[in-house]
Amino acid sequence: MSLTRIVLTSGRSLYLSELRMSSAYGGMLEGYPCKPVNDKKIKGLVRDAAELTHSSVPVHLVPPPREYPDQYAGAFGPVEVLPAVACVGVFHSTALDADHDPVLYRSALTVIWFQPTPHVPSGCDAEEALREVPWEELARDHEL
Repeated sequence: MSLTRIVLTSGRSLYLSELRMSSAYGGMLEGYPCKPVNDKKIKGLVRDAAELTHSSVPVHLVPPPREYPDQYAGAFGPVEVLPAVACVGVFHSTALDADHDPVLYRSALTVIWFQPTPHVPSGCDAEEALREVPWEELARDHEL
């Protein structure tokens, strides 16, 4: 049973079977949001997502929007802010290969994206960047 369904801009339905949300800057004890901090956060999310699926499901990062609200640079460069919530979701859909039995096969992809609030994406209301994931290029079929 899925947590929710989203519809890609291509029209394909995806079913979310697992979702992890975290604060983009949770646990940050010192410093400020900047490119090195953000890149490290993103790299950690990609690494953890790959470990979560044990490489059986490909991982895709939706490049997050980055804002630069401050015109002054600190020691690590200008302030660079990511959306507040980091999300890692495991999605499933119908098989990609038409030769695969549709009862026995599904396609899967783990997606990492950022969003401004902690809500579960649903239907056509998911973040636009999430709905534009090129599923056919990135997902992989697997037998149930």
